[in-house]
Amino acid sequence: MSDDDSYSSHLAPVERAAILMLTLGESDAAQVLKHMGPKEVQSIGTAMSQLKNVSRVQVEEVLSDFLESVGDQTGLGVGADNYIRKMLTEALGEDKANGLIDRILLGGNTTGLDTLKWMESRAIADIIRYEHPQIQAIVLSYLDADQSAEVLKFFDPKVRLDVMLRVAALESVQPQALQELNDILEKQFSGSSGTQTTSMGGVKVVANIMNNVEGSVEGELMDAIKEVDEALAEEIADLMFVFDNLVDVDDRDLQTLLREIQPETLVLALKGADVRVQEKIFKNMSKRASELLRDDLEAQGPVKVSEVEISQKEILAVARRLADEGTISLGSGSDQMI
Repeated sequence: MSDDDSYSSHLAPVERAAILMLTLGESDAAQVLKHMGPKEVQSIGTAMSQLKNVSRVQVEEVLSDFLESVGDQTGLGVGADNYIRKMLTEALGEDKANGLIDRILLGGNTTGLDTLKWMESRAIADIIRYEHPQIQAIVLSYLDADQSAEVLKFFDPKVRLDVMLRVAALESVQPQALQELNDILEKQFSGSSGTQTTSMGGVKVVANIMNNVEGSVEGELMDAIKEVDEALAEEIADLMFVFDNLVDVDDRDLQTLLREIQPETLVLALKGADVRVQEKIFKNMSKRASELLRDDLEAQGPVKVSEVEISQKEILAVARRLADEGTISLGSGSDQMI
């Protein structure tokens, strides 16, 4: 059977992981999930609940592919540090992996901070509300960008500005500072710390958080940052990937992205989009699909700006996920590898 004819080749990676988890049994699957973060657990759990009519052939192919992958990529006989660094960088991308690599290889213990990733955003905001702004900045730098954006909306505008400026200026954190922060967040702290600093924060982190905040908050915060430091505001804006930037995405990558988007989400998102973005998307669809989308747009009545923003952010979230997985590039076509 060719790859094109393979049943499992049509499954998304998360669906393949879900099938694997279901074949392990409750006890073994639980042990695997213990080593995953909250987003991975939620994503795989959702996929598991939505799986229906999985054939024996699909299960066998998923298991076969998994065993082959394990056999090819084992770390036995390879320097552990190099293996861990390579594995995490390949899985998460260099930006996301660096901080985690430091904490693993330097013996850092961030149990208290990791606990926050499982909490509701409002609860996190309440916990750090009265802490020093520098501690708030470290926490927001540590959390994933979308979670930080949710936490940020529970702060007053002045606090948002102060904290985001501190995140932008943050480059590294001493292990002792992380240890003290963990002492605050978790009474029982254990583990030794290395002598190197841990990379954290920076303008890129601010840009990622800004990509995830609500449109009104984003505009208000960017204006406030511009008043304090215009050059910083421009640097943040340059690093942000917004919906209009889809016009610069390579055609093939855009087609991959569009296959992941529900038609109703796309219609809402395009309702408030720049004409250039609309035409770019029309161009990368089949003639029939393009005509249907145009008809749906024309038939769509007035919609709330907030609904358009939600749909656009949903598409951007998928785009960033695909980019993090290495499936697409969010740069322009001229920057593609050949």
